[in-house]
Amino acid sequence: MKRLSGLDATFLHLETPEMPMHVGALHVFELPARFRGKFVTALRKHMAGRLPLAAPLRRRLWMMPMNITSPVWVDAEPDLARHIVEVKLPLRRTRAGDDMPAIEKLVGQLHVKLLDRRRPLWKFHVIEGLAAGANGRRRVAMYTQLHHAAVDGQAAVALANAILDTSPEPPARDIRASTRRKQFKLSMVEMISGAITSEVQQITHLIRSLPEAAGSLGSAAARMAARSELLSGRKRAGSLGLAPRMALNEPVTAARAFAAITLPLQELKALGKQHGATLNDAVLWLVSSALREHYKARGELPRKSMVAAVPVSLRAKGDATADNQASMTLLSLGTNVADPAKRLAQIKAATKSMKSTLSKVKNVLPTDFPSIGVSWITEAAAALYRRATESDRIPSVANVAISNVPGPPVPLYLAGARMLTNYPCSIVTHGMGLNITVQSYDQSLDFGLMADARAMPDVRKLADAIGVAFEAFRDLSLHDDDAPSIAAKPQPSARKATSRRRAPKTAAGS
Repeated sequence: MKRLSGLDATFLHLETPEMPMHVGALHVFELPARFRGKFVTALRKHMAGRLPLAAPLRRRLWMMPMNITSPVWVDAEPDLARHIVEVKLPLRRTRAGDDMPAIEKLVGQLHVKLLDRRRPLWKFHVIEGLAAGANGRRRVAMYTQLHHAAVDGQAAVALANAILDTSPEPPARDIRASTRRKQFKLSMVEMISGAITSEVQQITHLIRSLPEAAGSLGSAAARMAARSELLSGRKRAGSLGLAPRMALNEPVTAARAFAAITLPLQELKALGKQHGATLNDAVLWLVSSALREHYKARGELPRKSMVAAVPVSLRAKGDATADNQASMTLLSLGTNVADPAKRLAQIKAATKSMKSTLSKVKNVLPTDFPSIGVSWITEAAAALYRRATESDRIPSVANVAISNVPGPPVPLYLAGARMLTNYPCSIVTHGMGLNITVQSYDQSLDFGLMADARAMPDVRKLADAIGVAFEAFRDLSLHDDDAPSIAAKPQPSARKATSRRRAPKTAAGS
């Protein structure tokens, strides 16, 4: 038995049919040349042997009486026939590269389906019916769901390390089979006494940490105030305020639109280095540029800069615990700055300032807290927020969530099949109907764009605009007074890459 932290439980309390709280990914796999039969069968067999290494997949929720406090995780043996299912593409494609539009549509449809809380909170959808690759080998796709109450981005990467292999032939592992088969039960007395004990521990820890937290928060507040005072006479374009009101800031519906794109990782790192920018700076600039051109083409570009909500990991180095250890910060994207070079400089300054502030408070930001009655308060607050958002009573804090998660630097295999793509699929929430999550994989950087279908039905166009922005980044020079425009133009095909440059791939070209 393991009690959920306050942060983990919050993802459960906030979940509604319109706002599922699971994360996942879309993968395309190339099967071995001699593979015969159904991949879903091979995957179930593979996962049966890896479950002892994958604790988040072997536990389910045990709710407290009247949901008075955070639930606990208890051991559970998953029924792999229910957790690993096969799905057929609605339409069969005849040429390689034509499957992804249908797969993206299918992911949008599957992403709104809630996970069954009576079972372990995960599900793998094996997608059959893809056209063969250019080399003639059979391909399958897989869309995964894993509840955010169980893992954050880095914990999901650690889980993937237990499931995936670095070669088609899995190496020998020290895997000891799970021996628990009994139904886990807690008495009413055990549940109540456990909840009270946990509350006492949390309150005691909170009181002890108050002096350090007050000092750190005070120091950070002073630094922010000093910067604000310096800017009070002349406000910079990059200074952070409330986000502009947009269609993205409405309550979300029970419909999703998904798109994906792949960029060459090493080239993007090298381009960023030329401009003194980190990979994260480069990602933020690409997204900023794409959003600017997307909304400019629609005649809906706000005069104020769009604001991104950026998750920040609170994990200690080497910590792979299966829970959530993250916080959130806000960052101006400079979408109101026309000059690409100036926008990049602004983003670099904003991320530097953000890191400086976070370094003062990172160690005292809580991921757990007393939770008696929190579920009632959270659910009520979420309902009030939605109604207030519908009537425009609550100002927008951020327009889009942008997350960059480091991934594996080498090719990986699942049940002998080589993984070709690793597109993240994350959460959209009321008031923030677009989530762009990025993860590195092998030699690529894979972007997964999840949007509320009403707020951004044409999310595929935004993914294409990221590819156009990457082409502009190649040509960008901070020493050129006449910085190039990145106005929208047709997306170059990955199959038409020149020998000098590797073109960005849309998901359809993966």
